[in-house]
Amino acid sequence: MKGLVGRVLTALLAALALLVTATPAHAAPASPAVTFTNPLAEQRADPHIFKHTDGYYYFTATVPEYDRIVLRRATTLQGLATAPETTIWTKHASGVMGAHIWAPEIHYIDGKWYVYFAAGSTSDVWAIRMYVLETSAANPLTGTWTEKGQITTQWESFSLDATTFVVNGVRYLAWAQHNPAEDNNTSLFIARMANPWTISGTPVEISQPTLSWETIGYKVNEGPAVIQHGGKVFLTYSASATDANYCLGMLTASASGDLLSASSWSKSPQPVFKSNAATSQYGPGHNSFTVSEDGKSDILVYHDRNYKDITGDPLNDPNRRTRLQKVYWKADGTPDFGIPVADGVTPVRLSSYNYPDRYIRHWDFRAKIEANVTNLADSQFRVVTGLAGSGTISLESTNYPGYYLRHRNFEVWVEKNDGTAGFRSDASFQRRSGLADATAGVSLESYNYPGRYIRHYNNLLYVQTISTALDKADATFYME
Repeated sequence: MKGLVGRVLTALLAALALLVTATPAHAAPASPAVTFTNPLAEQRADPHIFKHTDGYYYFTATVPEYDRIVLRRATTLQGLATAPETTIWTKHASGVMGAHIWAPEIHYIDGKWYVYFAAGSTSDVWAIRMYVLETSAANPLTGTWTEKGQITTQWESFSLDATTFVVNGVRYLAWAQHNPAEDNNTSLFIARMANPWTISGTPVEISQPTLSWETIGYKVNEGPAVIQHGGKVFLTYSASATDANYCLGMLTASASGDLLSASSWSKSPQPVFKSNAATSQYGPGHNSFTVSEDGKSDILVYHDRNYKDITGDPLNDPNRRTRLQKVYWKADGTPDFGIPVADGVTPVRLSSYNYPDRYIRHWDFRAKIEANVTNLADSQFRVVTGLAGSGTISLESTNYPGYYLRHRNFEVWVEKNDGTAGFRSDASFQRRSGLADATAGVSLESYNYPGRYIRHYNNLLYVQTISTALDKADATFYME
């Protein structure tokens, strides 16, 4: 009897072993790495990028002369950097739409192109109002644009930054406007749309600048932009003066809720994206969202400056630049924008092959893998030309520029480049196909210790020789 039980148990264990073997440790990530080189466009503020079904990205932005609306297109996001630019509309010589041409956005609605923008008047440059252009041309760069007029709201007051979006089949307009009953510059409003240039019903105020970081220099909520994910609607907006204090806040609502009720929206208590001295990025704001070429990554489009101090009025400083970086999503379904990364190539994250919820990150400068990294930048690295050359790569810390992943006594640390040949060798790796997934994975072989790879052991990273299947799994990562 014992022999029979033993044989049955052996057979069950063998079947279980086959089942486990047949099950892959980790499928490739749904959102693989995408990288860009920043800045995308110099002297282009308030950027808006729209990906159309014709395979082109369309890019418009505020020009520092505030006198015209420009448009360019390319089949890739990075291609927008060198794409020819066309002026599609120029300010009026007198009267309304004659000054301060700001923040154009381009949208494709019901078979036609629309550009939303703000403009002042030659008689009062601060009489800023919202206006709409329309063309039925397939290519908006070559189309003839018709002025559809001003978007009328409940007040004739300072209003700007119109954006439009659809939730559950309903098209909305969101914008910034001065509420005459409030002691601030602008609050945020939302309304349904009767057509692409007309709102319907009574607008609803969903946010006003009340928090300390929303009221530096000026009391401002402006530049709304919407991204949807996991049944939620996230509306980012810009706050404070347009200098280094400029930053992004965020409102959140359920997509199934009543978006025309202020109580449906909750405000993040702190900025979700702000200046960062370590990366020399200041005043990030007035963003839009687009998607990567493969449709698998959400992309944050925004402007900032690479210096903090401005002489005179920030509106007269022309050097806001358009920039791109990937949006990551937290386990709770909320967006994580991290920090505005340094100029140059944007960073990636490296997730573990056999622990897919864990990422390479630094903690007290020791490299490890960990889940739920609350400071996104701790788990982001720029893949740059190897410090040792010879076709190698190095991984530079995002929030500590000049610090690199390097091995020391075969432990992996994030340390500052000291300029020595030893550091350059220790911080350089040969990028190899993943030892456990040669198709989508990546493994990092030590430059100066061939045969040793970065691998995790008890969640810490080491450079070790690899032999077993487990070793290979521990030494395989995915770039996200």
